[in-house]
Amino acid sequence: MATIPTQGAHRAAGRAQSRALLSSTTYDLLVIGGGILGTAVAWTAAQSGLKVAMVDAGDFAGATSSASSKLVHGGLRYLQTGAVRLVAENHKERRALATDIAPHLVTPLTFFVPVYRGGPHSAPKLGAGVFLYSALSAFRDGMGRVSTAAHAAQQVAALRTEGLRSVAVYGDHQMNDSRVAVMTVRAAVDAGAVVLNHAEVTGLRFTGGRVTGAEARDRLDGTEFGVDARLVLNATGPWVDHLRRLEDPGAAPSIRLSKGAHVVLRRRAPWRAALTIPIDKYRVSFAIPWEDHVLLGTTDEEYTGDPAEVRATDADLDQILGEAGHAVRDEHLDRSLITYAFAGLRVLPGGPGGTAAARRETVVTEGSGGMLSVAGGKWTTYRHIGRTVLEKLKHVPGAGLSEEMADFPRTVPLPGVGAPDAVAHRLLADREPGARMEPLVARHLASHYGTFSFDIARLIADDPALGAPVHADGPDVWAQVAFAVDREWACTVDDVLRRRTTMTVRGLDTPEVRDRVEKFLAGRRRAHPS
Repeated sequence: MATIPTQGAHRAAGRAQSRALLSSTTYDLLVIGGGILGTAVAWTAAQSGLKVAMVDAGDFAGATSSASSKLVHGGLRYLQTGAVRLVAENHKERRALATDIAPHLVTPLTFFVPVYRGGPHSAPKLGAGVFLYSALSAFRDGMGRVSTAAHAAQQVAALRTEGLRSVAVYGDHQMNDSRVAVMTVRAAVDAGAVVLNHAEVTGLRFTGGRVTGAEARDRLDGTEFGVDARLVLNATGPWVDHLRRLEDPGAAPSIRLSKGAHVVLRRRAPWRAALTIPIDKYRVSFAIPWEDHVLLGTTDEEYTGDPAEVRATDADLDQILGEAGHAVRDEHLDRSLITYAFAGLRVLPGGPGGTAAARRETVVTEGSGGMLSVAGGKWTTYRHIGRTVLEKLKHVPGAGLSEEMADFPRTVPLPGVGAPDAVAHRLLADREPGARMEPLVARHLASHYGTFSFDIARLIADDPALGAPVHADGPDVWAQVAFAVDREWACTVDDVLRRRTTMTVRGLDTPEVRDRVEKFLAGRRRAHPS
């Protein structure tokens, strides 16, 4: 590996400046939690003209929101329960993300549903299902159909062909959830929001019995500060009830949690399509090509432990690999191929029954002190959720937000929008003499940063050492680390390796790499104290 490079680009506002802004202004809305829901609401509210602040105890999308199945999809399995309207709504949002909001980050992907002899579904049933599924998206991703086993085996060499009769074919999309989250935070800031990660809310502020802000502590240096706001939104995901009890110690539980675990493996052969694998009449598992690897999952089981301690266990790995084995050959599922395993928590409405059958919906409640709490949601519909919550905010008694808000903002793309192929071509064509840029790196940057790739390329032009790979076996370069620190609120090694780059997913966050990144971060902090 190359030596740690130096870097001298423009640095974004420091943490001390952000804390000063947060503590010296009365905001229309304070959003606590920077995951799917929090970022969506902060972005939408700032676009609508509200003065918005957002804090998160960890990193943005640092928990469940970066532990998804990386899909932007209509939800094929929801047709099994007759949720046709839900699937149609999901498709509408999926298309908006893929064509208008984030075409630089959301990628089309073909899915095969294998039909095996003795399996839970017949080819005619699945064929009808994928046809209806594609019809609900107005056939914009092609027509769902049944194809041959031979065709599927050509596209997915790892596919188990013994007993395979045919496959049902349909189209959906995928994305890197962490990158979409960071771009959404950036969009909120561009619209005027003030944000701070690694800032834990330790208490709430009250005026006349109404929640009017929060006390917070910077987890990185211990600085305490406060934020005043006319309305507070609790969007803390698995911790939503913890914050509700700061408002009302007697608040009854409102949610339950379901753990979803995933496994990432190195691939031994090309994967040109994903697999939706029927496990029984109701459950499916996925095998998805992702970041030059294969993503397997997910599980769905009730979780009652500390949300901060959720992990993918050996039992989870056994289940995921076993279920993938219904359709993937054993040699492609060897444990030696695992590069990463992770787990997140679905936030579901409280109630009886198993978590697999629980409603996947967003629930907004108002507490005794006027704090709104929102729980649930998914990436595919996160923009719609932001608008739905904002509509609720307009009618909260005493907040007086309706007169401050403009009409709902028109659809605007996330920052960096640009066709990845065109961006990659320009990166290679316009590179400065002496600035290293391999085609693989250019493509990697274009599909993760869009037009911000040109900012990263300028960092390399100014300091060619930043063009060196962080690890020889991956496409991430040191300029991405510098960009993460300067422009994307990265503060810790995990912020960089797991959520701003693909190092952790690829199993490349070795002790040596982590040490080198920590030294780079420390150098940045010394050079630019907050």
